[in-house]
Amino acid sequence: MSILDDISKTIIDASTTLSCDKYDALKRAIELEDNENAKWALEQILENYKVAQDIKFPLCDDTGIPHVIVEIGEDRQLSGKLINQIHRGIELGLNNLPARPMAVIGDEVQRINQSEGLFEKPGMLRPAPILIDNGLDEHSYKRDISPDTLNIHFILEGGGPEIRAKTLRVYHKRSFDNVINTACEWLEESLKMLGCTPSIPAIGIGRTHYEATSLLLKAIAYGNLDNQSEHEKRITNRLNKTDIGPMGFGGKTTVLGTYLNIGNQRASGVRIVSIRPSCFVEPRVATLKL
Repeated sequence: MSILDDISKTIIDASTTLSCDKYDALKRAIELEDNENAKWALEQILENYKVAQDIKFPLCDDTGIPHVIVEIGEDRQLSGKLINQIHRGIELGLNNLPARPMAVIGDEVQRINQSEGLFEKPGMLRPAPILIDNGLDEHSYKRDISPDTLNIHFILEGGGPEIRAKTLRVYHKRSFDNVINTACEWLEESLKMLGCTPSIPAIGIGRTHYEATSLLLKAIAYGNLDNQSEHEKRITNRLNKTDIGPMGFGGKTTVLGTYLNIGNQRASGVRIVSIRPSCFVEPRVATLKL
């Protein structure tokens, strides 16, 4: 099997397969839920997961925008050839899935206006710029990357959560709680409008908008519901008191967990905070180890 085929398969896995930690979290939520409508919604979501995985069918009709994190050790190389292979493999995977055609035709004005229609082939949807992680940056999800590591993480980001996401400055007032409470307030508002709960919201806190959103993306790729920090548990507990519940039916499970990733900070009165409330089919993540 060629590397293009490997990447294609990984894209399909990301779109059709649920991680074990999320599967277990959903089963726990069903057992704990006493709101009949909420319990029914959770059971339907679980059944959707099972069918998608069994027949390799997308978890959602919004098959997402591909994002890539390359996790690389000091003895490995990221060549221009490999970058091209990543792009070509994603194109192959989206066509083979098949994903939903979403790539807009035209020049910069026509793409904004969406006046020339869409490409017929799903693979014409290009991935977002690739993010590199060499393990040197300080953050909550920092990993011990061995010298021979070369992992390519593929994340499929749906449009609904992106509409409800937010990146903005917060005046920290020398208070960690003030920053976290502000992020929770943003999430409480966005989850009300999301529609497809339960969510696993991600939060990145950095020095710039780029860094905060990069930290958020790493949290989505590396986060695990079986290994939640005390801060993550605190956010989860707060958001589950909103009574939004699965699909807006109310109940105990607005979120299944939280990913909080705090990076380097600068001497300043503000912190840049990025939040993203995932829909219930996310995170859609799969990893290719080379």
